[in-house]
Amino acid sequence: MQGFRHLSYVCSMKSRWVIHVTFLLVIVVAAACNNGANTTGNEQGLFAKDPLLKTLTDKIKKDSTNAGLYYERGIALHRMAQDTLALQDLKKAVSLDSSHAEYYSAIGDMLFEHKDISGSIQWLQKAIALNKDDPRAHLKIAKLFLYAKDYPKAFSEINTVLRQDIYNPEAYFLKGMIYKDLKDTSKAISSFQTAINVSPQYKDAFVQLGIMYSAKKDPVALKYYDNAFKLDTLDVSPLYDKGMYYQDLGNYEQAKAEYKNCIMHNSQYADAYFNTGWILMQQDSLEKAWRQYDIVTQTDPNNANAYYNRGLCSEMMGKKDDAIRDYKQVLVFNPKYTEATEALKRLGAK
Repeated sequence: MQGFRHLSYVCSMKSRWVIHVTFLLVIVVAAACNNGANTTGNEQGLFAKDPLLKTLTDKIKKDSTNAGLYYERGIALHRMAQDTLALQDLKKAVSLDSSHAEYYSAIGDMLFEHKDISGSIQWLQKAIALNKDDPRAHLKIAKLFLYAKDYPKAFSEINTVLRQDIYNPEAYFLKGMIYKDLKDTSKAISSFQTAINVSPQYKDAFVQLGIMYSAKKDPVALKYYDNAFKLDTLDVSPLYDKGMYYQDLGNYEQAKAEYKNCIMHNSQYADAYFNTGWILMQQDSLEKAWRQYDIVTQTDPNNANAYYNRGLCSEMMGKKDDAIRDYKQVLVFNPKYTEATEALKRLGAK
């Protein structure tokens, strides 16, 4: 997990692991109300528009007891980030045919991604009970051990997979994540590189290599970020990471250029605006910085750091009332935000 990075002003960074509480609540309700993956309300929408979903839905209409079709459609929906519908389909597949380990693995995988750890373990254990060699289940359990920092058990699960399939890219990727956690940079890089060697389309390995080389201030990081973006141009985080690379080096103009490129591809990417604002503050361009933070408050309305830094810009420009409003708003989002409390005291606000 990539956590928050602190700069001389409060600087908000993205977290790559997000707990989707709303998602989990929706899943519970949806699963309880409709465990049959009925598509009646969606046929004129998502299921009718996407060619693959339409094809699978048409096949399901003709063969409604075919578990494999529900599984295929569930996987397709998951790739489209339609996880509530995906879970319904996968559970329907299990209800029709409970003999396939991969059905259970897919559900466990999805629940893990949304941080339902206990639910994930139950489904993965069922998968392994059906097929002790199920690679997907073993690798997901390895992630659970990595999450718990039980590295020997994580390695054991990974090696179980590699003994059967020496070309499994995810196994090498997870080894890289373990070594990264252990601060063994050379082994981490080697593992991520192996993942790419066996699967040149493994985007996450390119990203991790970019991160590893960025930490070493090695410009080869830029090549890995570029390759990651080429593999998925809908994900602009590698472009943002390029900006962070230059920002960490103190090359602010190039960093701003990279953030601008990021925003051109995704105008809602709040972190790029935020970091542009931070750089402008270092350059004493307070009005321009204020505008960047203002955009963040619109694209990410609950971002307390954006309100704090916008307030800080207002305070530095002598706009006391505007600053106080923003600092008070920060405390609405986070009553324990010490910097905002101190700022209000500094300005004599009640």
